[in-house]
Amino acid sequence: MKKWHLPVGEYTTANPVTTTEERSIDELRRLMQQYGVRHLPIRRAGAVVGVVSERDLRVAEGLSSEHRIQVSAGDIMATDPVTVKASTPLDEVARTMSGRKIGSVIVNRDDDEFLGIFTLTDALSALIEISGQG
Repeated sequence: MKKWHLPVGEYTTANPVTTTEERSIDELRRLMQQYGVRHLPIRRAGAVVGVVSERDLRVAEGLSSEHRIQVSAGDIMATDPVTVKASTPLDEVARTMSGRKIGSVIVNRDDDEFLGIFTLTDALSALIEISGQG
């Protein structure tokens, strides 16, 4: 089996839409729709502290309207998201995502500064690009 040791940073969505823990469910939905994304990194003081996925949002949207207004991004985000360095091999990241059954990882530059998010859509795009080169 051929291995590709391409860095995940090459296929990462750099500078993605991010938001804060205070955002309401309705604001999160608007952001996702406006930008056509399914994952929103949540930042506090510049650092990524969580991720809200479309699935997380769908669950929260099932709450009564009375309870929905009390819920914010900080309440529904996945805390401590899986984080990798931009130089991490693409195949290693894909194995991690598959093994943990997660739809995204946070990607940091090698100096630990936030670079972006790598999602299943990015993984499929990378597969298409790589297989087209073969």
